[in-house]
Amino acid sequence: MAKAFVFPGQGSQFPGMCKDLYDAHQEARELCQAADRLLGFSLTDVMFNGTAEDLKQTKVTQPAVFLHSVVAQRLMTIEKPEMVAGHSLGEFSALVACGALRFEDALQLVSARAQAMQAACEANPGTMAAVLGLDDEKVDEICKNHNDGVVVAANFNCPGQIVISGDIDAVDAVCVTLKEEGARRALRLPVGGAFHSPLMAPAAEDLAEAINKTEFRKPFCPIYQNVTAKSSMNPEEIRENLLAQLTAPVRWTQSVQNMIADGADTFYEFGPGDVLKGLIRKINPEVQVG
Repeated sequence: MAKAFVFPGQGSQFPGMCKDLYDAHQEARELCQAADRLLGFSLTDVMFNGTAEDLKQTKVTQPAVFLHSVVAQRLMTIEKPEMVAGHSLGEFSALVACGALRFEDALQLVSARAQAMQAACEANPGTMAAVLGLDDEKVDEICKNHNDGVVVAANFNCPGQIVISGDIDAVDAVCVTLKEEGARRALRLPVGGAFHSPLMAPAAEDLAEAINKTEFRKPFCPIYQNVTAKSSMNPEEIRENLLAQLTAPVRWTQSVQNMIADGADTFYEFGPGDVLKGLIRKINPEVQVG
């Protein structure tokens, strides 16, 4: 029996996020105030009082989700996990939870990542689309066979739920093909760019310097990273995988399956919302989620 801690990514934010934890716990207030100082603006003011539109700003969204996730995990009285994982941005929260990154270092990397991704989106406009009801392999094959523009399978969320990413025209064209091939739905998402695709290469270049300057320590338990879906406790390997994540698929289905194969039977999600709980239940309905 093993406990796994998991952390959500961008898209789980909501107005008023983390306010209840801030009001009730001194440790939450200290972490939130530290985040405001490090970022040089009042992130917590936007989180607590901003609108949904305010929270969609890239420089706000990613640090906000990260901060809420770390606070929620720090306040839990559950014993340390035997393994951790995070979905996309959530991997930074997972790295803090397992001791591989200091909170302050991770927050600064998240902020740098958000700015780099925003710049890449402006330089290379793109989009993403959710695909329901087709096998992972089929979606991946259709993307690979499309030769007019960039389009890739970007998020393997759970069986029958994949997100594709790439050039706007290429994504739209592949959505048509996917529906013809039997997809129940292939619908563009309201996102500002082609995340986890080759169009994010400029962001990876911008982020490389910051990641390479940051100290990564050996975690006290394995982290299952998006790029490989496999466990790692090697700081240099973790560093490389974190950077590759920007242009590579999020292999969430495979990560959860590997965690279960390695003994995980209870998953705890920390952060705004409970999206990952639903995905984990679809990946394997026999495990417990909390």
